[in-house]
Amino acid sequence: MPTYASEEALRGLRDLSTLQWYVIPLLAIVFYIYASEIKKARRLRNWDAVLCGLTVFGMDFINETWNGWVFHLTQRSACWTAPGPTALRTMVGWNIEIMFMFAIAGIIYYNTLSDSTREKILGIPERWFWAVAYSAFCVLVEVLLNLGGHLVWEYPWWNRSVQGVVLIFLFGYFHFYVACIVTLSLKTMRAKTIFVGVLYAIAIVANVIALGHLGWVY
Repeated sequence: MPTYASEEALRGLRDLSTLQWYVIPLLAIVFYIYASEIKKARRLRNWDAVLCGLTVFGMDFINETWNGWVFHLTQRSACWTAPGPTALRTMVGWNIEIMFMFAIAGIIYYNTLSDSTREKILGIPERWFWAVAYSAFCVLVEVLLNLGGHLVWEYPWWNRSVQGVVLIFLFGYFHFYVACIVTLSLKTMRAKTIFVGVLYAIAIVANVIALGHLGWVY
């Protein structure tokens, strides 16, 4: 039987009547950021910032997809649900505000890095240092959202315990930035675009299977 938070998250799922006008300027901001990065990429012939942005969003798409599968398979709850007010709830744990944030999170990560690939912070390679730092910050924000009831955790292994926080750190955020590091480490534009494309293919195929053969997308 679905939890109360799950039922609330399903209510109004992908209901366009919930859209709010503030979505328009937020969308414009995201477009502006990408347009600026694309213009810069054309000039410098370096598309890494754009690819990092797409990488993190693709990883989040995968995360929200398997989270929806957890809800369907348990018929109780996803690992996390976002039942509160939103301009548009796209999945049980995903809404348009979260999507906008993750659309630019990879670009923020990339622009935090220096031009040198050998830079270290506290003896840690810079890319890994910021991957850890941003993941830890995201976990902190998620804990605050959970305390406020905006993000609901149901399972004892995915909560504010030490074990839960470690799991959220590793499988909620850290692998997003590891994927960015992989993207940046690939030598050719072709390899980078294939890698990013595979991320989206995984999420899209999983959702097509869910919708086309099982009749649901959570």
